Amino acid sequence: MTDQYNQLTPEEQRVIINKGTEAPFTGKYENFKENGVYICRQCGNMLYRSEDKFDSGCGWPAFDDEINGAVQRSTDPDGRRTEITCANCGGHLGHVFEGENLTKKNIRHCVNSISMDFIPAENIKRAYFAGGCFWGVEYYMEKLNGVLEVYSGYMGGHIKNPTYKQVCTGTTGHFEAVEVLYDDRKIDFETIAREFFEIHDPTQADGQGPDIGQQYESVVFYNNETEKNITEKLIGMLESKGYETVTQVLKVSEFWKAEDYHQDYYEHKGTTPYCHGKIKRF
Repeated sequence: MTDQYNQLTPEEQRVIINKGTEAPFTGKYENFKENGVYICRQCGNMLYRSEDKFDSGCGWPAFDDEINGAVQRSTDPDGRRTEITCANCGGHLGHVFEGENLTKKNIRHCVNSISMDFIPAENIKRAYFAGGCFWGVEYYMEKLNGVLEVYSGYMGGHIKNPTYKQVCTGTTGHFEAVEVLYDDRKIDFETIAREFFEIHDPTQADGQGPDIGQQYESVVFYNNETEKNITEKLIGMLESKGYETVTQVLKVSEFWKAEDYHQDYYEHKGTTPYCHGKIKRF
């Protein structure tokens, strides 16, 4: 998810910016049944999963759950309804209703189709990297066009459900890693991996910047042989340029999402990374 917003048509602006409503039973996603993820039309923020969509008969797409942290609620000026907007860009989505007993969760997000785009499940891919403090890697990866979301977490160790405190001891075998969700129609693994090698120092063996320890070492985790070959090719290119690269290339293992306060850390803090920066190497 980048900071760049999509250009909107006049009708999209009427709904998303000016809080209008499309006519019932006219939206392209009202009777839509495919598996995947619905994202904000304006900014690309992930909003809803297809498994939470249901047929409410109301004339607009309906969901009984949202992706955590994706939707903001506020009361309409007349105090009668609760508006829902994209938590990232503030774009108008629709309204949320409770107490209708339409599903077990007893909630209905009534969303304008025009406020959303859809990504089929087969086009959503995941890539995993470790390069020092996960806050900085997450910060830069999220700026790539085609990246949907980046989660900070832990990978590579021998402890299940590790905590930050445990990983900081350097005895769990886990690395501070990120999970990058991306739309493979807009960006590919090699582009993301190139970015990874340019936002941290792949020649530092004992950590990253002032963060020293095994948990801060440089790693690319590969899902398949294609990703492994791409990574090794990029390392070879760096070494041909004189970079003594120490980045490890390891098979993906279980990813453990870090505590909530680690997610989007710099965005919430309002600062920028102290040990990561963009340096062109390719």
